[in-house]
Amino acid sequence: MTFKTIKPARLSDSIIQQIEELILNGVLKPGDRLPAERELAQELDVSRPSLREALLKLEARGLLKARPGGGTFVADIAAPTVTEPLVELLKDRPEATFQILELRHALEEMAAWYAAERATEADREIIRRRFEALMELYDTNDDPDLDAEADAEFHLAIADASHNVALIHVVRGLFSLLRNSITRSLHQLKQRNEDYAPLREQHRAIYEAIMAGDAARAKEAANVHLTYVEEFMRKGMAMQDREAVSQRRLRRMRD
Repeated sequence: MTFKTIKPARLSDSIIQQIEELILNGVLKPGDRLPAERELAQELDVSRPSLREALLKLEARGLLKARPGGGTFVADIAAPTVTEPLVELLKDRPEATFQILELRHALEEMAAWYAAERATEADREIIRRRFEALMELYDTNDDPDLDAEADAEFHLAIADASHNVALIHVVRGLFSLLRNSITRSLHQLKQRNEDYAPLREQHRAIYEAIMAGDAARAKEAANVHLTYVEEFMRKGMAMQDREAVSQRRLRRMRD
């Protein structure tokens, strides 16, 4: 057996390792801006050349993105995992609607659990802002598409707070499907002249459980919410089927 000489780690490699760990643990999220070079070098207690070398390597790996004159940002490594053509293929198929809801059950219950356990103060602040924006739209907005966007952003904030980079990647990659799923349910609510009261209370239950750090209650609240959505969608689909049958009968009678 032969051994290789152990070489001391380059300072830039140590910097890279620390930044990679922050990204992996979800402390640094896609779109986050790093402190200015001078400030970051002081915080890490390293020279600016060593820091610059580390940042360039991270940029070459696709983890960071420098904007000329605008700073350095964490790249969106959670690129979409579902392409728009597939979204278009799935969104108008009834059987796919419930398959997407099954997937949401698994992902959003897990996200709520870990967000309650792991959310930082910064995470809670983002979740709070997203929750309040959603509640305000429920009160003032008459456009289900805008409501769906705010609803999806609330759930994305919860996923980000899970600090599970694999979960964040999957949820963000499925964002289009998530938004379409929510949009479909909200349009049905509007068509049936039902208000958002149940959704409001369900989202509040998820929000309050996460803020209280109660993982079990957060997971159950997510389950209650998605079970309600699924049952509502099934009832709506059954009504549409009955209406379609009635319309066919009327046409046959007229003919």
